[in-house]
Amino acid sequence: MQAVEAEEETSKTFRLNESNHRIIGMIDEQEAIRQTIYCILNTERYQYEMYSEDYGVELKQLIGQPIQLACVNLQDNIKEALLADDRILTVDQFRFQEVRHGTVVVTFEVETIFGTTEIEKEVNLNG
Repeated sequence: MQAVEAEEETSKTFRLNESNHRIIGMIDEQEAIRQTIYCILNTERYQYEMYSEDYGVELKQLIGQPIQLACVNLQDNIKEALLADDRILTVDQFRFQEVRHGTVVVTFEVETIFGTTEIEKEVNLNG
């Protein structure tokens, strides 16, 4: 009987330049995960047919909610969205700061199979 070796999937992908939305080169591992997180957090779940129902984050439903309630729901929505990627192990250490009326900056840590990274996302709750 022959032993079957599991083939490890690569995380190598194209590098997206966020400022001009162009592809420039390749990235791998932690940098690829950070880009994946950026893409997930900037895609509204269920809005685009090309993505599965597991891809993206639900932010529109938070518009108009009181800040404290929105922050609790935002934390849950971010966790659910990111933990759908099997390279992401935990999402925690959430911190919220209201920077303008109805606009919150959420900072949190993401533990991945490649290490831990800190993420910051600005969310407008005014619509």
